[in-house]
Formats: sequence, C-alpha cells, structure tokens
Amino acid sequence: MQDPGKGKAAGVFVLGGAVTLTSQTLPLLILRRYKDGSSTTSQAHSTTMNPLLILAFVGVAVAAPFDDDDKIVGGYTCEENSVPYQVSLNSGYHFCGGSLINEQWVVSAAHCYKTRIQVRLGEHNIEVLEGTEQFINAAKIIRHPDYDRKTLNNDILLIKLSSPAVINARVSTISLPTAPPAAGAEALISGWGNTLSSGADYPDELQCLEAPVLSQAECEASYPGKITSNMFCVGFLEGGKDSCQGDSGGPVVSNGQLQGIVSWGYGCAQKNRPGVYTKVYNYVDWIRDTIAANS
Repeated sequence: MQDPGKGKAAGVFVLGGAVTLTSQTLPLLILRRYKDGSSTTSQAHSTTMNPLLILAFVGVAVAAPFDDDDKIVGGYTCEENSVPYQVSLNSGYHFCGGSLINEQWVVSAAHCYKTRIQVRLGEHNIEVLEGTEQFINAAKIIRHPDYDRKTLNNDILLIKLSSPAVINARVSTISLPTAPPAAGAEALISGWGNTLSSGADYPDELQCLEAPVLSQAECEASYPGKITSNMFCVGFLEGGKDSCQGDSGGPVVSNGQLQGIVSWGYGCAQKNRPGVYTKVYNYVDWIRDTIAANS
C-alpha cells in the first residue's frame, strides 16, 4: 500500500509479538489481518526508528498506523450467533474474517490470502468448541486479478468451500448489495480483532460495532490521495470506535446487504482516521462471474 502519510505510532506488528516504538515517525500502512507470525506492515518509504522496547508477548499486535489484523474497538460482544454469515479464517489460528454469500462461497479480503485456509462457520467463542461450528477446508482461493498490495485497491478474495455449508439458524448467508453504500446509513461491523486502539486485547467472543457510512468526500479528506473508487469509509471522525487488527476480511453490513469488507486504516479508532473498506457493490459482477466459472 502507498505511504498513508507520516504519523506517530504506539507500536508495530512483528514476528512473534509486539514492538513498542518510542518517539518514532512511521510512514506506515497497516492492514487489518490477524497476527500470523509474519510482519504485516507495508512501507512505501524507509522508516527511522528510535530506541525500541521489545515486549515478550507471543502473538500480540500493538496498534500502528495501519493494521493487518482487525478487531473491534469501542464495540460490544455480539449476541451469540446473531451474525450467522460471519466466518473465521483459520490456519492453525484465527487470522481473518469473511462472509458466507452462498452455501459454498465466502468473500474476504485479498490481503488475507493464504495457500491453505480452513473456514470456520457458526462460531461465537473461537476458543471454545460450542457444538454449532462447521469446519470446512477451502477448495479454491481466488484473489481479484487486479489486487494491488501497495495501494490495497481491489482488496477482495473469494473462497470456494470443499463442501457446501449446512444452512441453519447459526449459519446462513448474507446478500450481495443491490446499490452502493449510502452516506449516513448505519452499518454493522463484526470480528474477532483487537479491541484496543493502543495496546492489544484479542477477544474470544465475536465483537460488533454499529457505525455510520461516511461520505466519499469525508473519506478522501481523511486519507488524501489514498482512497480509490473501490473503497469507502465507515466510522466516527471523532475516533474511539473502529475495526482493528484481526478483523480484516470481515463483513460490513447495511440494510441486510454486504456492503463492505474490512480492509485498512491508520491505526485503530484514531481521530479523523476512520476505517477503510472494500466497496463490494463494485465487484458483484466479478463475484458472480467467478463463481459461475468455478462451479
């Protein structure tokens, strides 16, 4: 992703834990994928770091200017199984979210790509076997052909399940959008990402946040030169509530339709730095064509 502009960072996600950086200025882009033992920070320019304090927290990510691991900051624990289309992408650990759009296909973020993924449906507490889960391996993992890892344009991915999900009260699909997201509309964001804007606290139970869709003008003003027509912003310009690391790939739903995919942001819940989401409406034809070609 392109340099989002210089900003003070409390920390940056690194291999095996968190690094707290003092008095540093980082031209960073942070995605919102969950910790996976590899660096998730993308830089367009070199970074100068002052003295570091390495924290011995295995698998902990500290909020940095852009996160690759999303969770919900300032939200609440979702009512159990109230978000039945939400899935957890697992590779020995939860690393991203996704949305079930039909019995055999899931939508997520392209930056969540891995060669092997197990899709976990019907989850609420990802650390407890609750008896409602369906664990299904991915048969095909298809990134958008024009995905740009530097700008995060076209940050969308499709996963074909190796067998159809069983649709029930705890596992169901979400509709694709019939119109683009409307400014001012209320949206529901969900995920198992970090709940702290500074520091790290990854919940076991699914978190929810209700937030407004911002106008494209507000979104572009928050990230000058970084917002494409395939992106939109949701959140509060005053800060305090946002998706975060570990939420990547998860759903943004408005009026019963999947309007967005958790993608990136400058830190988490920072003032005038709302979350940025992939605009699913722009990809409805690609989604349908890709599913038809891989059925």
